[in-house]
Amino acid sequence: MAALSPGNQGVRLAVRYLVLILIALIFIFPLLFMLMNSLKPTEQLLADTSSLRAFLPVGDLSLDNYVDAFKRAPVGTFVFNSVLVTGVTVIASLFICSLAAFSFVFLDWVGRGILLSIILATLIIPFETIAIPLLLIVSKLPWFGLNGLEIGWLNTYRVQIIPWIADGLTIFLFVQYFKDLPSELVEAARVEGASWWQVYRRVIMPLSGPVLATGAILKFLVMYNQYLWPLIVVQEESYRPVMVGLGYFFQLNVAWGEVMAYLSLITLPVLAFYLALQRAFIASIASTGVKG
Repeated sequence: MAALSPGNQGVRLAVRYLVLILIALIFIFPLLFMLMNSLKPTEQLLADTSSLRAFLPVGDLSLDNYVDAFKRAPVGTFVFNSVLVTGVTVIASLFICSLAAFSFVFLDWVGRGILLSIILATLIIPFETIAIPLLLIVSKLPWFGLNGLEIGWLNTYRVQIIPWIADGLTIFLFVQYFKDLPSELVEAARVEGASWWQVYRRVIMPLSGPVLATGAILKFLVMYNQYLWPLIVVQEESYRPVMVGLGYFFQLNVAWGEVMAYLSLITLPVLAFYLALQRAFIASIASTGVKG
């Protein structure tokens, strides 16, 4: 096949960059719309939505919507709760689910195939069908904390975290990834006298950067966007997450400028998580080399 001329290569590169820019704009436009309109009064916001002015910093711009948003609802508390619940759940889920997947792939024990099939079958069960039974269970569960023995998990952080730590999708991702790793690595480590815990910690997990990033992203999206479960189990304002807090801005008179300001504020942790994970994901890819 004849090599492409420098001119053709330049055209192909320009087309590629143009396509990438268009894709980036598709993702940026909603964020730009949200940010620009969070700085405008509600009347101007509604008037600008019918034109490109909705994406431009024009008109009467101010931070009044952000100030009013904090007056209407405890925004800082909601963001803190969501970040805390999401962060703890993501870390615990990656640890527990990776351990479970490790046992399914590398350990030989009776019934592992049947148990894995049962876990995967839970993926087809809608959460709405188990929400009420789960609510009845957590409302009667004991907990030994700083104040002694307590009955019931309602209005706590643990009721928003513990039921979501282990899930079939995350276990499935780790199982599929571990199956593709060379079995010779595990065999060599075992010959050298490594325990199964050492194999997991020193051999398998250092090679699992891509699946860790994928699992973290999926779990983060699920947990940060939680609405139904916190709405059911949390009645105290001090424990409510951001999605439940969004309802504060649709009570009585809806101020769309404040809604845009609130959405901008709760999007910041998502962007920070994405940027941090992107750097970690690229670093893990660059430092991981597996030979079959």
